[in-house]
Amino acid sequence: MSIEHPVIAITGSSGAGTSTVTRTFRHIFRREKISAVVVEGDSFHRYDRQAMERVMEEARLAGNNHFSHFGPEANLFEELEALFRSYGESGSGRVRRYLHNADEAAPCGQESGTFTPWEDIPAGSDLLFYEGLHGAVVTDQVDVARHADLLVGVVPIINLEWIQKFHRDKTQRGYSTEAVVDTILRRMPDYVNYITPQFSRTHINFQRVPTVDTSNPVAAREVPTADESFVVIRFANPKGIDFPYLLTMIKDSFMSRPNIIVVPGGKVELAMQLIFTPLILRLLENRQRV
Repeated sequence: MSIEHPVIAITGSSGAGTSTVTRTFRHIFRREKISAVVVEGDSFHRYDRQAMERVMEEARLAGNNHFSHFGPEANLFEELEALFRSYGESGSGRVRRYLHNADEAAPCGQESGTFTPWEDIPAGSDLLFYEGLHGAVVTDQVDVARHADLLVGVVPIINLEWIQKFHRDKTQRGYSTEAVVDTILRRMPDYVNYITPQFSRTHINFQRVPTVDTSNPVAAREVPTADESFVVIRFANPKGIDFPYLLTMIKDSFMSRPNIIVVPGGKVELAMQLIFTPLILRLLENRQRV
């Protein structure tokens, strides 16, 4: 952790809703004129798209049916920890980008599913902002979580997460139901061992809970909308959080525990703005004092 060079990390599995949190942070950065180094977790995968397919097949033939992007074998955990540590110490570090599609790849003259070269972070940024799978990961070899000043977890209840995955993979990627089930089962050990434990290390968690029936995620035809959900917001340390103000500003919100506020799903971005803006400004005020 660093007062002079703060690190903010958003962590959550694929499709959990981290993009919503990232969008909110980008709005705050733009409004408050904050210069942020934005790092995508995909850039710390160990293999590009083609290599990942090859290595996954090699693992399967060797009897390992659980090789996934969630686990340490497919990621550069040491390099991610080094980035957080280096930035916290000096505001520097090395980053790259993962090019997800042709639109991202074309300006770089590369194929989609590849990485750009590693580059040094330009001097003069205010903070580092990470969004990905492993912002709070801890293993026997690395402890990424300890280098972050603000850790935010985004995790829908598991059936909702699966519904979102079925819907995305089948409609956008053309996968069959059987293929999506196989992917979920293949990832499950790494999900339990490396994704889930992170949410006990975060400072704030956002968990979306549908108010419609999600009993059978495989058969669900639609993803529950934000208005068909509540979001449970848990603060590891509620000291300094103005709950009466949040309850006043967010209609139909309520407290379920002394450190938990529940808000309507359609109000979650408002809640994020109200919660994150003072926390970010406080980090920067501490930085200016130093």
